[in-house]
This record gives sequence, C-alpha cells and structure tokens, in this order.
Amino acid sequence: RVDTMASAMTLTTPRASMPKPSRLVSRASSRATSMSSSPHVAVRAIRGRFSKVATRASMSTPSDWTCPMCGCDVEEIRSKRLITAIKTPYLASGKVDLFAYDALVEAQIAGGVEGLIVGGTTGEGQLMSWDEHIMLIAHTAQRYGGRIKVIGNTGSNSTREAVHATQQGFAVGMDASLQINPYYGKTSRAGLMEHFEAVLDLGPAIVYNVPARTSQDITPEIMFELAKHKNFAGVKECEGNARIKQYTDKGVVCWSGNDDECHDARYDAGAVGVISVTSNLVPELMRELLFDGPNPELRDRLAPLMNWLFAEPNPIGLNTACAMLGVSKPVFRLPYVPYAAPLRAQGAAHIAAVGREHFIGSDPVRDVRDEDFILLRDW
Repeated sequence: RVDTMASAMTLTTPRASMPKPSRLVSRASSRATSMSSSPHVAVRAIRGRFSKVATRASMSTPSDWTCPMCGCDVEEIRSKRLITAIKTPYLASGKVDLFAYDALVEAQIAGGVEGLIVGGTTGEGQLMSWDEHIMLIAHTAQRYGGRIKVIGNTGSNSTREAVHATQQGFAVGMDASLQINPYYGKTSRAGLMEHFEAVLDLGPAIVYNVPARTSQDITPEIMFELAKHKNFAGVKECEGNARIKQYTDKGVVCWSGNDDECHDARYDAGAVGVISVTSNLVPELMRELLFDGPNPELRDRLAPLMNWLFAEPNPIGLNTACAMLGVSKPVFRLPYVPYAAPLRAQGAAHIAAVGREHFIGSDPVRDVRDEDFILLRDW
C-alpha cells in the first residue's frame, strides 16, 4: 500500500514537496508498531495527508444488527408451514421493481405466509446477477425480517459460488438458505456430500431436491446423511408424497415442492407444509388449506388454478397471472415468454371460478394483449 501511494504521489505532488519514500515507509512502520501495541486501535487507513482511526469501541456489535449474522435458530425454520417462493417483478427497463415487490411481500404477510424464498426459481434467481440477488435478499431481510422468515436461494452448481453467496446472504440478514444439488455439471455421491456440508456449515439450510430440473436425484441414503448436520432444516421434496412419507417417518422435516400435492403431503404424508408458487396469488386460501385441517373441497377447488400455473414451465404461468391481475408490469426477462392468448383466457376463467376477491391486488382482471408484453433480451 505504501509503495502504491508513493507512486500515486509522484504523479500528483510537486517533486520539491514530495516526502522521501524512506521517510514514508518509516512513518508507516512506526504507526503499525504503535497500532499493534494499542489494544483499542483496530485499523488505521492512510489517505495522503489524512488518516482515520477506527477503534473497537466505535465499531458496530452484533447487538446493533437487526438480523442474525449466521441465520436464525434452525428450529424456527422447521416450524414454518407456508413458505412462498416469491415472484420478482420488473420495471420496463428490466431492473427489479422494488415498489411492486414490496406490495407482493406485504400481501404475503397479510395473508398469513410465514416465510419467503427470495430469488428462487420462481423469483428467477437464475436470471439475476449475484449483485441483484444479494441486494434483493438484503432488502427483504432489512425491511421485513422481523415479520417473516427470509430464506435466500444462494445455491449454485459451483460450490465456491454457493459458499460465497451464502456467506453474503447471512451477512445481509437472511434467516436460512435454500441449497440445490449441482446441476448440469453433476457430481458423485462423495461430491454431493462435500458440496452440501460446505454450505450447511455456514448456517441453517433447506436442501432442495428437484430432479426434473437438476437431472440428479438426491437419494434418501444421501438425505439421511445430510439430516445429521445441525444446520439441516429439512428438505423441499419434489419427488412425491411417498418419498416425503419415507422421510417424515424417520423424523426428517419436509416441505412439498408441488402445490397440487401439498394438501395430501400435509395430512397424509406428514409434511410440515409447502414451499408454494400458488400462494403468491392466493395466500389466504393456501394458509386455510394447510392450517385448518383436511379440506378436500378447497384442494379440488384450487386444483384447476394450480394446473394452469404449471401448464408451461414455472414461472411463466405466475408471471402471466401477475400481469393479468395488475400486480406487476407485463415485463418478461427472456427466455421466459407469457402464455398465449387462449391460455390467458383460461386463466381468467380460473380466477373467476375461485373468486377474484381471494387473489392479491384489487384491480379487475386485465385483458393483456400480446403487444402489451415487454420481452427483454438484455437488462
């Protein structure tokens, strides 16, 4: 640092007034010595003729921070029954629309949702830069962390990226992370164990098993081993209720990853609840479905809406529905494109059948035309 500073001074300071490098080095050395001998001085930064001294007394302490630095107690995560994989809305520029996002989060809290997955597949974390990703986790944690659990999707198929993102997520206040197994560049059983242990060591985590997206099943043998880790909160399982019951019978906490199966997962297979897409739209009805006892009638009433939401890969259906409900702008980051007009018409019919009053937002369902949608190739 001293050598770099001396070089910079050569360019900006008249030669006659420039201090000799030897004197500069000597002063820096003596200051470093005095710093090490003082228990109160933590760091001294030299900036030309100016210096700043930070003492331990002036630094923030954990009690100054409103969110946990390494997550909440893992039991708090395990008890959450209704967790929404929250949508990320966009401005016409393609940037995150934080005003619309906040309105969506407020609707979730008002509807009784207990946790949010931020930047998950539904929230299009796969289309975000890590800067955007951590920004959105930080925003959610600092604004809503006292009212709802914030679970950041900081997983990656690169262990290094997953570790770094998870460290950042906890540093900005998330309660837990969601961790996927490495996809595309798949690894061995031993590699899976090393990957998950690396992120579990950092704080509470939900392990996400969705072979339809990763092309690799996290088998029960592996999951039972992972469940021994103190920070293993549970598993978001997309391989059906028979698999969920296999876990819950042995005390492993599970959330269904399939909305259309979550009622039976809760009441027949022992799942604690669901990590849901549909709750973005009807949070109160999803809470009723999971909290008020078996309700096959409500399950069957919501089934057509759920099936419509997944008629094409998630989050296409949810993004289309949010545009139709007027709770987000009709902006899509490619490669996602909205449902075609006939499918949008079906969606309007499903909303009417369930009852517009049960959905988020207050505007009448909009007849969004093809030309109203903005498809972004770059953002």
